[in-house]
Parts: sequence; C-alpha cells; structure tokens
Amino acid sequence: MELTKEYLQSIFDYRDGKLFWKVKKAQKLNIGDEAGCLDKGYLTTGLNGKVYRNHRLIFLMHHGYLPKEVDHKDNDQLNNRIENLRPATRSQNCSNKGIGTTNTSGVKGVSWSKHNNKWRAKCKINGKTIHLGYYTDLESAKEDMQKFREKLHGDFARQN
Repeated sequence: MELTKEYLQSIFDYRDGKLFWKVKKAQKLNIGDEAGCLDKGYLTTGLNGKVYRNHRLIFLMHHGYLPKEVDHKDNDQLNNRIENLRPATRSQNCSNKGIGTTNTSGVKGVSWSKHNNKWRAKCKINGKTIHLGYYTDLESAKEDMQKFREKLHGDFARQN
C-alpha cells in the first residue's frame, strides 16, 4: 500500500511531535500506544513490511509529500514536532549538522594546521571543499567562518 497523507491520518493521531496508533496493527500494540522504537538515534515505525523514520511519516502526514530529506531544524533527531521539520537537500541537511566529535577548536570548519602553525577555515558545499584561509587567531577564523556559513547556507547554517 502506498503511503499517503490520508492513509497516515487514518492510522495515526499526531500530538506534540509524536504518533499514536488509531488502529490495532499488531498483537502487542493497542490503540492509543505511541508508535515507534529507537533505532540509530531516530524513532522508527514499521508499516506494511517496511520501516520508516517517524519524522518522515509526520512530514508526509502534514504536507502530503515526502522530500528527499527531512531536516530537524534544531538538530535534535527526537524532536519530531512539525514546526521543527523542513524539506532539505542532502547538502542543506549536512550544513545543519552539529560540530564533529573530533573537532578540537570548538568552531565548526576550523582546525589547527601543524604545517602552517595557524588556524585553517574550510567549508564543504555540494561535496566540494572551499578553503577560506589561514588565521593566526581562532576568533578571526571563527568570525569569517560564521559569515561565510550564513551567506552560503542561509537558514541551514549551523555554527556549532
């Protein structure tokens, strides 16, 4: 069965970013139970033999279509409130990712270059790395990086 807005609205109630079953789908599920289980940081729900991420179901339920990617504005994978979800390209979704776990500067896109003994600022867009430059102080690199991200990524610019 094809997923449609009407179908999802017939089997789920949406409340405050969560889905609740309107119908009994399995022996261990009851009407009114919250739909989904945690898988790799996302809530997922099985429907018709397939597994879907809840934020995608919620987006489809409200907008009637599914974009290639659905972005969580606040970067919280469990905040599935409709006002926190927006359509995105792969590049936009990546732009909104938080700071990497291996980052030591505390600034997204800024790292220490041992070779130059300076801070290096770089940013990726559509798979291409754009080098902003080398900086003697972290604050200058941070400032230029923030301006660049805001110009390049707009609403999807995430600084940390």
